[in-house]
Amino acid sequence: QVQLVESGGGLVQPGGSLRLSCVVSGSIFDFNVLGWYRQVPGSQRELVAVTPREGFTKYSDSVQGRFSISRDVTKNTVDLQMNSLKPEDTGVYYCNGERMMPTGSIVHYWGQGTQVTVSS
Repeated sequence: QVQLVESGGGLVQPGGSLRLSCVVSGSIFDFNVLGWYRQVPGSQRELVAVTPREGFTKYSDSVQGRFSISRDVTKNTVDLQMNSLKPEDTGVYYCNGERMMPTGSIVHYWGQGTQVTVSS
């Protein structure tokens, strides 16, 4: 069973940093795309950053230049380094993994989410 387990959330002051980590069960190479999304109450889940197995990473405009996503193949994790945090970065952050099945269909897997709160 595929599992994605996030950690690293918490409370931080504006301007501070946090590092989120998502441990992926199985092999990280099984996923075409790995990424981070966030959600605030009353809003849809939105993309923060994604890293495909091949190709370039993608960031939302609101985090470009402040956040950095990376894969660690030795630890089987996808990490999100968040710097210069702003109150509007507050939300529940979800790890996402996208796999292509032998049938050609795409399956998305989600972690349970980790809360990030940016407040003074």
